[in-house]
Amino acid sequence: MDLVPKPDQLVAAAGNVAHMAMYGGLADLRPMPRTLIDEGTLREVYHYRPAVNVRSHGDPVLLVTPLAAPAICFDLRRGCSVVQHFVEGGRPTYLVEYGNVSFKDRNLGLEHWVEEVVPTAVREVSAHAGGRPVHVVGWSLGGIFAMLAAADAPDLPTASLSVVGSPVDVTKVPIVAPLRPLLDLTRGHGLITRAYRAAGGAPTPLVRWAFQLSSFQKLVTKPIAIATHLDDADFLAQIEAVDRFTAQMTAYPGRSFGQLYHRFAKGNALASGAVQVRKHEVSLADVTAPVLVFAGATDGIAPVAAVKAVVPLLTGSREVRFEIVPGGHLGMLTGRAARGTTWQVLDEWIEQWSGADATPAAPATRAPRKKAAAKKSAVKKTASKKTAAKKTAAKTPATTPAKTAAKKAPAKKSAAKKTAAKAAKRPAASKDAIGANPTRRYGSGGSRALARRT
Repeated sequence: MDLVPKPDQLVAAAGNVAHMAMYGGLADLRPMPRTLIDEGTLREVYHYRPAVNVRSHGDPVLLVTPLAAPAICFDLRRGCSVVQHFVEGGRPTYLVEYGNVSFKDRNLGLEHWVEEVVPTAVREVSAHAGGRPVHVVGWSLGGIFAMLAAADAPDLPTASLSVVGSPVDVTKVPIVAPLRPLLDLTRGHGLITRAYRAAGGAPTPLVRWAFQLSSFQKLVTKPIAIATHLDDADFLAQIEAVDRFTAQMTAYPGRSFGQLYHRFAKGNALASGAVQVRKHEVSLADVTAPVLVFAGATDGIAPVAAVKAVVPLLTGSREVRFEIVPGGHLGMLTGRAARGTTWQVLDEWIEQWSGADATPAAPATRAPRKKAAAKKSAVKKTASKKTAAKKTAAKTPATTPAKTAAKKAPAKKSAAKKTAAKAAKRPAASKDAIGANPTRRYGSGGSRALARRT
């Protein structure tokens, strides 16, 4: 809204305020319809129902949520939903979430997600999709789970990995760097260790506060931002959806939080490329699937440097690609700008590493009509030819069949030549192509791609 609002801005602002007062908000928060296909301890795997009049095609996508964050991170609101984007594009879409963590789950460690939850979800999705390989997309800690699971079980039917805002080198995280000297002082069973053990983990209010602290500046300036955007219904709807997301954050299990604290925050173990899971070491160098890594240009939880640190560690991957996109930690995944940036890159990447038959067929509502019309004209032509043939046969019954056969043979040869010519004109698929779209434009100015093949 302008400093001196225009009449149309005032009308729009008044309409938005009235709508919020009468209906409680502007955002369309309806979840995309889904069906439960598998469940276990803190594991629920869902299949999103295909959109009406859209035929599902290609390899499936599995969305992996992080701990403590609600699964609506992938389905924030209509119009800003990763799930909606994939479903309406005809991509078979699945999600694994963990439900509410309680005190009874305090003994579950990271191995539960790395060795059981994520691998089981990948196998169940592949089986449900008819044995197809799975494109795994993980956000934040979900991306780290996805990479560790792929490294620990190379036999998983994984077509590709997409890691969105997953910090690997926590020394590059600004909100953690000032606290590291204090963490070094609390070696052994310090105050923090005793606190999370007593509580059974990191409680929900603490998790919510930590997420809000990562974007403290936005939190402080939020009232001003709302006041200056009262005429922008889409902006207000996004604020409303993000508030709902933050309010639904849950707790970390005690043992998992302890491992994250000691191994990641204090030890920065993942920056070395390997981490201890149960009684063995899992190395990121064992990931063989192609990996796409996203960093948010203004992400405070997973800054660019903290995320980019994973690229040289994925030495066994078939290809590694790194992209910087606009947005903060959540915005890069499901913000308004993500529609033309993150989602577009994801589409290109998944299409690149999908099977040969993954391209959708022509829409079922248009093709049959054209075919029907073609059939009718063909019938008419055939009928006229038969009539002419009968008349000719009546006049010269001995010579006409021979002439007809002679005419048909060159026609078949001509058709074969045309088909061969068309096939020769088609460009061969390049093995070096990485699926980048040279016409893509977005405001980050820092986007880049790194490719490496063994």
